[in-house]
Amino acid sequence: MVVTPEDRVTELGGAVPHTTNNRMELTAAISALECAQSVGGPLDVYTDSTYVIKGIREWIWAWRRRGWKTVEGNDVLNRDLWEVMSSLVSGRGSAAINWHYVRGHVGTPGNERCDAIANSLARRAPVDLYSGSLVGYSVDILDVPDDTSVPARSSSPRKETVAAHSYVSVVDGQPTRHATWAECERHVKGRSGAKFKKSVSAADEAAILRSWNVDPKDL
Repeated sequence: MVVTPEDRVTELGGAVPHTTNNRMELTAAISALECAQSVGGPLDVYTDSTYVIKGIREWIWAWRRRGWKTVEGNDVLNRDLWEVMSSLVSGRGSAAINWHYVRGHVGTPGNERCDAIANSLARRAPVDLYSGSLVGYSVDILDVPDDTSVPARSSSPRKETVAAHSYVSVVDGQPTRHATWAECERHVKGRSGAKFKKSVSAADEAAILRSWNVDPKDL
């Protein structure tokens, strides 16, 4: 989502089949930067992706020096998206971009809303994307953590992981589909015999449920 100095909010969203978390995190940042191209002055970008922040701030320079190769000599993954993002960042000239890290699933309103949009679209569920005044927006998007520094442990790109289609659980024989991992964890916490897992596609979701002797139609 993008908030302009004129207090206008624009929610963005999209879905791509058979992709990875890293590509979707990059795509989200690129879409936001493209939407904010007409905004002058510094930009503050908030993301729960250390991959995006570390990549654009640090790793990309070494990748370029090595001809888009990793330290191990492998091709850099998602080079196409990194080059698009780099072009957008460079295109702002002296207008700085301040990158802020926010932890996911800890209740930050804007981050929770982004997660809900992403999960709904991944499941091909309908979602209304807001476009209008900040005053009329139901999410307290300006409520952000005081500390938005990147965790020191993020020293290298993490392994690509496939984006979630859904999170499913079974408690007392009753299957439930969840939009987020945090929601799934809350549902099963303290429940004896509960089962829960991330699925990466509709077929995977059905296979998981069948492995638990649950009919997918019961969802």
